[in-house]
Amino acid sequence: MPHPGWSDFGFDGIGTRWEVSTPSPLSGGHRRRLLEAVESYDAAWSRFRPDSLVAGAARRPGRYELPAEAAALGSLYSTLYRLSGGAVTPLIGGSLERLGYDAGYSLRPGGPPLPAPRWEEVLDWQGTVLTVSAPVVIDVGAAGKGQLADLLSAELRACGIAEHFIDASGDLLNPGPETVEVALEHPYDPTRAIGTVRLGAGALCASAANRRAWGDGLHHVLDGTTGAPVRRVVASWAMAGTAVVADALATALFFVEGAVLQQDFAFAWLTVYSDGHADYSPEFEGALFS
Repeated sequence: MPHPGWSDFGFDGIGTRWEVSTPSPLSGGHRRRLLEAVESYDAAWSRFRPDSLVAGAARRPGRYELPAEAAALGSLYSTLYRLSGGAVTPLIGGSLERLGYDAGYSLRPGGPPLPAPRWEEVLDWQGTVLTVSAPVVIDVGAAGKGQLADLLSAELRACGIAEHFIDASGDLLNPGPETVEVALEHPYDPTRAIGTVRLGAGALCASAANRRAWGDGLHHVLDGTTGAPVRRVVASWAMAGTAVVADALATALFFVEGAVLQQDFAFAWLTVYSDGHADYSPEFEGALFS
């Protein structure tokens, strides 16, 4: 709990554990509103449920109307797709399924890595309208958890609860004003930390090769151009004004140098590489342990 004496509301949603901390316990009505927002997001974006909106695009081409948050999500993915040369893509779902990260969580590869379809060949994403010319498996896991955190924070503010803290299994959103010191999990040992960082108003999100890992060196951070797991980077952290941007950039750091991403985004970052060295921006105010 980030603030002593605050109350926690914990729940599971979109495949992860959430803790929402507030100065006073949330009422039953407030809790229901949060859970309804989670269900609504899952019903739109989950590739693990056959009744979701994006599941339709996996079965047949056509035009799909998505919720209001789709506009910001599509724009963010489009920018990262361009900056990463296609490595970061919402079309990575089929590649994940090929390696066993499928709706049934088989965790058994169905063949060699499968590159994602090229955006410009199969996908037109204009605001809240998604048009696909062939069946595609959409996966917004690189940014979806962060966007849902932002939506839950907006829901709390709409209820008059300005002070709160959201922990989505280590991805953090702190509306402020108090600063919170956060330990940075060791990419090879979750019981240890490689350092600490101070999180003021904003979000801190992480991506790591040891999370959602299975089989012989398989994990969920895939290169869209090859369909294979990334090997050069093992962990990354991004701090930004919103959780959706921090979440997406934590994944993008596996493919694009932080200094390059800073040309398009205002954020702070830390990247840890498989050879043991780390790069970080001057704005990432923390301490790395030796």
